[in-house]
Amino acid sequence: MNRSLTRALGLALAIAALPTLASAQGGEWTTLFDGSSLDGWRVLGDANWALADAAVSANSGGGFLVSEQSYGDFELRLEYWVEEPANSGVFIRCADPQNVNDRNCYEVNIFDTRPDQTYRTGGIVHLAAPSSVISSAGHWNSYEITAQGSRLVVVLNGTQTVDTTDEQFASGPFALQYGAGTVRFRNVRIRSIN
Repeated sequence: MNRSLTRALGLALAIAALPTLASAQGGEWTTLFDGSSLDGWRVLGDANWALADAAVSANSGGGFLVSEQSYGDFELRLEYWVEEPANSGVFIRCADPQNVNDRNCYEVNIFDTRPDQTYRTGGIVHLAAPSSVISSAGHWNSYEITAQGSRLVVVLNGTQTVDTTDEQFASGPFALQYGAGTVRFRNVRIRSIN
C-alpha cells in the first residue's frame, strides 16, 4: 500500500473514532411519552390534548405539554405528525415553565407555512434558520435535538438543519406546543449527555 493511501486510511479511521456531540458519554435513554399516559407532563393552556393510537394529539385551543423535569445537556428524540397549516414546536431549556414562549426558551419550530419562512420547520426561532427546507405535513417525522453547553444541533428526518451556539438558556424543562391545525407527538425519549 502506498504511503498516501496509508495516511488517508489512517486519517479516516482516526476521524471515525472521534467522539460525536452525543457520544458514548451519554446516559441511558428515558421514555417520557410512550403513548399510554401523560404522567410526567403538565398541561399549560387550553389545547385539547388527547391520547389515541400511541400518540398525543390536539386540534383546538392553544398551549403546551411541559415536562415536569428540567434538563441541561441532553439529546431528545421524538416523532411528530402535522397537517399542512399546523403550527407547533418543541421548546427546550425553558426559563419560565409557567409562561412558555419563543423568547424564554429555544423553540425548535414545526411550522411549514410560517409567514416569515426564515425560522420555518427545522429552525430555531430567533436564532438559526434551517439549512434545508423540509416539508413535514401529512407524514410522521423525526426530530433529534441535542443541547450540549452552548451548542444546539437539530436533525430533522436524518438531515442536520441547525448547528449553532448560544448561551441564553442553560437548562430547564421542555415543552411540546399546540398552536394550530392538527398536531401529534409520539415516542418522546431523552438522555443526559456530558
